[in-house]
Amino acid sequence: MRVEIADYIEGARAARGVVVVIDVFRAFTVACYAIAGGAARIIPVAGIEDARALKRDHPDWLTVGERHARRLEGFDFGNSPTQIEAADLRGRTLVHTTHSGTQGLANATQADVVFTGALVNAAAVCRAIRALDPARVTLVRMGHEARSPCAGDDACAELLAARLAGRDPDVRTLRERLRPAPSLARFFDSAAPWAPESDFERATRVDAFDFALQLVRGTKPPELARLS
Repeated sequence: MRVEIADYIEGARAARGVVVVIDVFRAFTVACYAIAGGAARIIPVAGIEDARALKRDHPDWLTVGERHARRLEGFDFGNSPTQIEAADLRGRTLVHTTHSGTQGLANATQADVVFTGALVNAAAVCRAIRALDPARVTLVRMGHEARSPCAGDDACAELLAARLAGRDPDVRTLRERLRPAPSLARFFDSAAPWAPESDFERATRVDAFDFALQLVRGTKPPELARLS
């Protein structure tokens, strides 16, 4: 198994084989909390207006999204695992759009299989990849706003690559190692209430969920499916 690491939208477009689109802070952490909370479906979309159009056609669906980390006007939720964990999502369909993660999913058009990547379900993602026994795996770090590095995505890619190579890194100090990262400072800034410290805490619960999320492109629109 050859494991490659790529970055941002360009990396997603070029990715081949089995692809993991990584967005730890916070898109694919949010997706895991939503599925764990009973959401029936998650529909990731790139465009804000695409999300709003789906909401108009399906008023009972819930919209989740952000730009520049802030909740979008008129959306039911921001891109916050704290909000999502507290909500009653049982049986609900969520439409999800973000600055980084969902853009990566939309652009991974050359991939054979696409998984989402986050720390909270890293072990399950590795298990799903091993079950496919692929020749090539591409880990795409979406970073901050899909244009600059994010320590969380770097750490997740390193962890996935190590585990796929048969190593077992010690993750017990990962949260403490990430805490001082400049790219994550907003989670400890009282002037940024849209990025609460509780989101940082939830996003760094390594292996909290024992399922992977795969992008199913045979549906219209494409959606994320849970793989236990």
